[in-house]
Amino acid sequence: MLVVGQAIFTDDIFEKHFVCDLLKCKGACCVEGDLGAPLEESEVGQIEANLEHILPYLSAEGKKVIEEEGFYMKDWEDDLSTTTIENRECVFAVYDKQHILHCGIEKAWKDGKSSFQKPISCHLYPLRVSKYGEYEALNYHQWKVCTPACDKGELLQVPVYQFLKNALVRKFGEDWYSQLEKQVKEKLK
Repeated sequence: MLVVGQAIFTDDIFEKHFVCDLLKCKGACCVEGDLGAPLEESEVGQIEANLEHILPYLSAEGKKVIEEEGFYMKDWEDDLSTTTIENRECVFAVYDKQHILHCGIEKAWKDGKSSFQKPISCHLYPLRVSKYGEYEALNYHQWKVCTPACDKGELLQVPVYQFLKNALVRKFGEDWYSQLEKQVKEKLK
């Protein structure tokens, strides 16, 4: 186990390998599961502030759900998540011509139309965040839809934490990531 600042990780983040392979998984993580993408409270306001710039990137179905139900909901534990289209894909998920799902929020951000990149829970995937008091446990989530990503990560020898460098820096900062790298190097000695 590693503890870096207020974040706790299992050794999976440097022992396991992962590189998304969208051509094989087709963005299944945007569809599979019980709910939409987990949201932090601050992200609701950020999405709301950018929604008019994000909407043109979304499917007709996604826009309809947002119009009728909103773009987020609270679950039975009062946790926030994006709404879904008929309990399937996230309302912000859009299919391309190859039937691969992409994030409409991220597409708007990449085009310079939105200041919000995408929910941090999506950016950090395959890590799942659970809060324990002042600490956040980041656990490596393994499931069948990500088998191609595990295979590709193994082939390329990219540990989970390196694949997620940009997301981890976004969440915790550059200095924090440097501390993580030092701790991983110590563990691997």
